Amino acid sequence: MTTNSKSNRLVHEKSPYLLQHAHNPVNWFPWSDEAFEVAKRENKPIFLSIGYSTCHWCHVMERESFEDEEVAEILNRDFVSIKVDREERPDVDHIYMSICQTMTGHGGWPLTILMTPDQKPFFAGTYLPKEQKFGRVGLLELLDKVETRWKEQPEELMELSEQVLTEHERQDMLAGYRGELDEQSLNKAFHQYSHTFDKEYGGFGEAPKFPSPHILSFLLRYAQHTGNQQALEMAEKTLDAMYRGGIYDHVGMGFSRYSVDEKWLVPHFEKMLYDNALLAIAYTEAWQVTGKELYRQITEQIFTYIAREMTDAGGAFYSAEDADSEGEEGRFYVWDDSEVRAVLGDEDASFFNDLYGITPYGNFEGHNIPNLIDINLEAYGLKHDLTKQELEDRVRELRDKLFAAREKRVHPHKDDKILTSWNGLMIAALAKAGQAFGDVTYAERAQKAESFLWSHLRRADGRLLARYRDGDAAYPGYLDDYAFYVWGLIELYQATFDVQYLQRALTLNQNMIDLFWDEEHHGLFFYGKDSEQLIAKPKEIYDGAIPSGNSIAAHNLVRLARLTGEARLEDYAAKQFKAFGGMVSYDPPGYSALLSSLLYATGTTKEIVIVGQRDDPQMLQFIRAIQAGFRPNTVAILKDEGQSAIADIVPYIRDYTLVDGKPAVYVCEHFACQAPVMTLDDLKALLD
Repeated sequence: MTTNSKSNRLVHEKSPYLLQHAHNPVNWFPWSDEAFEVAKRENKPIFLSIGYSTCHWCHVMERESFEDEEVAEILNRDFVSIKVDREERPDVDHIYMSICQTMTGHGGWPLTILMTPDQKPFFAGTYLPKEQKFGRVGLLELLDKVETRWKEQPEELMELSEQVLTEHERQDMLAGYRGELDEQSLNKAFHQYSHTFDKEYGGFGEAPKFPSPHILSFLLRYAQHTGNQQALEMAEKTLDAMYRGGIYDHVGMGFSRYSVDEKWLVPHFEKMLYDNALLAIAYTEAWQVTGKELYRQITEQIFTYIAREMTDAGGAFYSAEDADSEGEEGRFYVWDDSEVRAVLGDEDASFFNDLYGITPYGNFEGHNIPNLIDINLEAYGLKHDLTKQELEDRVRELRDKLFAAREKRVHPHKDDKILTSWNGLMIAALAKAGQAFGDVTYAERAQKAESFLWSHLRRADGRLLARYRDGDAAYPGYLDDYAFYVWGLIELYQATFDVQYLQRALTLNQNMIDLFWDEEHHGLFFYGKDSEQLIAKPKEIYDGAIPSGNSIAAHNLVRLARLTGEARLEDYAAKQFKAFGGMVSYDPPGYSALLSSLLYATGTTKEIVIVGQRDDPQMLQFIRAIQAGFRPNTVAILKDEGQSAIADIVPYIRDYTLVDGKPAVYVCEHFACQAPVMTLDDLKALLD
């Protein structure tokens, strides 16, 4: 960003976002005791700026204000300025973003907070231009007013900060409104999704549109649970439309963060690890439900992108890629008609441009975002006398040429920090795909990433840490780190039946309960009992761009209970549902991941025990039959007759034995167990 030779305190940090600001003329502090001590000693208000390294408007505000000497002079003279990476410190971000939403009715990044030296906010906003523009208050104007009031009427700002905290606490109390969740809650969520569903372009509500893959996963489960075909159609329409739109990178693969229009054409071009992990899960599950090969291809292309661009040498996954390059949003991704012709030649360019909507006039600020929105692929193949396979082969060849040409451009910035939580999501995605597609390479990639987390993101005492970069692991793990990592471990066990993953899942799950569980009101706090204690202690339940830690933890608790027979784990989940039930019942669509967990806890479930030698061909057939289908309410345990470790974790499994010396599968459904089966046909009959 800036090229100032003088550095500030952020130069010693590991966060790519903080390092981007390390040469600003602003005298930034990281979030630290030192910053608050200076503010108290010098009696200055705090200017808190929260963002992340691939945030477009964070870059804009930096260029306009934080690289500006006039702004820096005021901040350095009258304020103590703190810069926070929301992905490193989601605890800080959660609290002040929630306060911003309470004060203004909206939120986003960059998040701008003005507060007292004891961390109590009296102003909240997002992007602010340097000077007043389009009705938005200018940063210079705001700083001048605050500085004057701080000197002349500090008691007013102090009183305002107390009022803000009081209102925030009231909102937190409402969020903890208890109640029962039941079938009516599930139906209410579906009906509200159907009401906001865009029948023409898929997705929910108006622009901007976010992928929200956990909503689609809920709809797939709801369709299976109720037989409601409309739920499946809504999920498929959205999955198809997102892939056909420009939110999907048709040249380099992978999904961008969201679409600014209703057609999914124009993305906000940054790519996030968590979006691609959750979308890979949704497309994998859609393939399991429908058998449509396109969904498998999209999943595999997501993983190709992740392997190529987002994987560390140690096997873990980076966080994000920027929307901007060379100072322009989307520059790396868009094409001119002439550029395509220069790479492909006129004949192939005409074929490609007609297919992907590329014109001399452009569809985005005079340039083109490749997309398939208005194309019928079958008709296009017939028009060119190509079979489905021939069309795919030709498109792949042309796309590869364009990709090679695009690689020569200046690449967007990559946030190469490794987050435990987001890695947990990608581990879960790869392990689920490994199960569904019967592809061991995906499970192997998940295993390698998990090994990295286990080795590099735990303290000597076993405490998870949240972030790793450049050899440094830091910050006590948050609820999401535990919940998402445990999810990944459960999926890895289901994919490999390696007992160590189940053991690790149980260990971390218990650590999570010990560190985050609210004994008085139930549910899980966002940060642990041993972490820095902030001005509030939130419990996140809303399933926004990412499912909440509470929602995923509830699912994990039920699955681990069904796997191990430990009923007390399921009791925790039941208490979670009740603790948040009143709020969720009021507006169920905001809690799709929790509702998926409820479907598992209350629906018809299967627990399967497979007994035999792990490498027996018949055993492998049994495992494949179990893993291939869409069975979100099923868990399986392998009792390998050559090993005893699983019985040490799951004692009841000792009673399951071979039948007449042959492999056998024991299936229990909804708390009733069937006689063991010994043939593939009998197993399939029970599964179906």
